[in-house]
Amino acid sequence: MMKKLIIMLEIKGKQTVVGNISYHDLQDACFTYAEEYLNTANAVPISVSLPLQEESYSVARTKNFFEGLLPEGFTRRTVAQWIHVSEDDYLSILAGLGNECLGAIKVIEENQAVVPARYEKLKSQQIGQLAAEGATKSAELVTKSHLSLTGASGKVGLYYDDTSNQWFLPYGEAPSTHIVKQSHVRMDGIVTNEQLCLLTAQRLGITIPESFIINTGNAKEEEVLFATKRYDRLQKDCSSVVDGLRVPYRLHQEDFAQALGKASSEKYEKEDNGYLQAMFRLILNHAANPIKEQLSLWNMIVFDFLVGNTDNHIKNFSLLYSENLKGISLAPAYDIISTTVYEASTRNMGMMIGGQLCIDKITRESFRKEAQKVGINDKLAIHGFEQMASKFEKSLRETSRQLNEQGFLNADILCEKILQSGGFANL
Repeated sequence: MMKKLIIMLEIKGKQTVVGNISYHDLQDACFTYAEEYLNTANAVPISVSLPLQEESYSVARTKNFFEGLLPEGFTRRTVAQWIHVSEDDYLSILAGLGNECLGAIKVIEENQAVVPARYEKLKSQQIGQLAAEGATKSAELVTKSHLSLTGASGKVGLYYDDTSNQWFLPYGEAPSTHIVKQSHVRMDGIVTNEQLCLLTAQRLGITIPESFIINTGNAKEEEVLFATKRYDRLQKDCSSVVDGLRVPYRLHQEDFAQALGKASSEKYEKEDNGYLQAMFRLILNHAANPIKEQLSLWNMIVFDFLVGNTDNHIKNFSLLYSENLKGISLAPAYDIISTTVYEASTRNMGMMIGGQLCIDKITRESFRKEAQKVGINDKLAIHGFEQMASKFEKSLRETSRQLNEQGFLNADILCEKILQSGGFANL
């Protein structure tokens, strides 16, 4: 029997049907834009990799984009077990979690009843469990609220009301405002690590989302959470109110794997496949302000090298669409962690720079070569590199002191490890 998943896109706070995925099984699942949507004057593609067309997209193109909406790793395996499907059955998992994806896309089964929006207040004990139980608890909440967030680390989307300092779990149509992540059992101090990296990046001129550390106890590793305000959510005075909470608009986004039509399994560059060249070319062709966005991306790549973030794969960079979907910009930097401070982590970057993958072999000359490859002015690019490198240590130490004053005493230790293990140590 033919099945259908209805694909919707929120535009200015209103849900619009843009197409569907029709299939008997995973081997014939294809996305097709809805004829009615194609005939609207302001129709725009849901992805750079899926231009508007009447014909159905291939099984591979469909899977690469829509599977890219799903969580990876432990969360995906756990959710699949709880809804009794194979981990490989991305369509069933998407049907289960598609109420609240990254960006503005919503996925529902055909003829599925609309679940009214509501928010459930979380008790302090539940927040504590989220910190203590990590990915297991987040997978439970993800399944409970039918919410899909990409990435391998345990995380969940919650609504934060700053006036009452209360957290809420969204249900049905209700959007979240923050992404909350737990500490990773295999990586000590990862919550402080991410905050240290993001705030240092901000000091160096890189745009980041608002973030903060939630202390559920005495700032021990198992008692802290990392909260990031969603840049793909927009609070407006005219938006509706649910359970006394102002409901944010959803802004559309897609990561670079989706935009380039690549599978999540291809997110790391293994050989010289020109990932950065493709990213810069995509920005040149589609961004509203391509020169500005290209320089922003360049600065992010330089910072990843300096801080030792070898997990800088193409799913950790995204495009953000304007409210009317007409403008595209580079999303703020996110998921920046100094992985090189952990001995078990790889020394290979997520993408090649000047023909080199290993961070220990990347030099100023590598960046000069890469600037020429991606098509930006090499003098301007190297000037940007030198400026950031010259300010990096001071900015990192200042941020470390800031976090120490807030009670996170391992920030100074992390700071020294970053200076010794990241790309900065090679200069």
